Amino acid sequence: MSNEAEKDILEYMKSQNRPYSASDVFLNLHKKHGKTAVVKAMENLSEQGKLLEKVYGKSKIYVVHQSQFPEVADIDLQKLDEEVTKLDRQITDTNSRFATVNAECQKVQASLTTSKVLANIEIINSEIEILEKRLAELKCNGPCMDPVKKNTMVDEHKLNISQWRKRKKMTTDLMNAVLEGYPKSKRQFLEEVGLETDESCSVSLPQT
Repeated sequence: MSNEAEKDILEYMKSQNRPYSASDVFLNLHKKHGKTAVVKAMENLSEQGKLLEKVYGKSKIYVVHQSQFPEVADIDLQKLDEEVTKLDRQITDTNSRFATVNAECQKVQASLTTSKVLANIEIINSEIEILEKRLAELKCNGPCMDPVKKNTMVDEHKLNISQWRKRKKMTTDLMNAVLEGYPKSKRQFLEEVGLETDESCSVSLPQT
């Protein structure tokens, strides 16, 4: 039983090649061997030089002795380093492609589905139909204005606005000249002469 425990533990420690306590190994081997047997087996393996034992307070940590592994030539180590570098590049490329694909998937998921697009088109077409019907009704409510008459009214409106602006400026300039020698306030002056301003009538010049 002891030899079987030592064999299982050594194989496990070689496969992991990292430090463990006897309790760790006991649990990691799913309690295949009793805890006492595991402790004893690891102590024996340490005495045989197959495991290295380090004591930390009341705890003992074991790691497989590197002599349990075959020697690797420098050229083989170089090949392994090159393989690791190659795999690192592949991982980086894969992660980059994954990020691109993931972003594209999120974009697709955020976009409307075909059924939703068709439903929206149907709604818009219905709205267009309603607006076209309303436009047709408005056109039928009365005769359209004669373009010549319309242009004449627009020109007259522009002329009146221009005269309004011009006369307002003339009146304002004249009033300001009088106010320079007038002993009272502007409000009193307007009351005395009976002059009404745009502001007092709550009107303003249209924007050009």
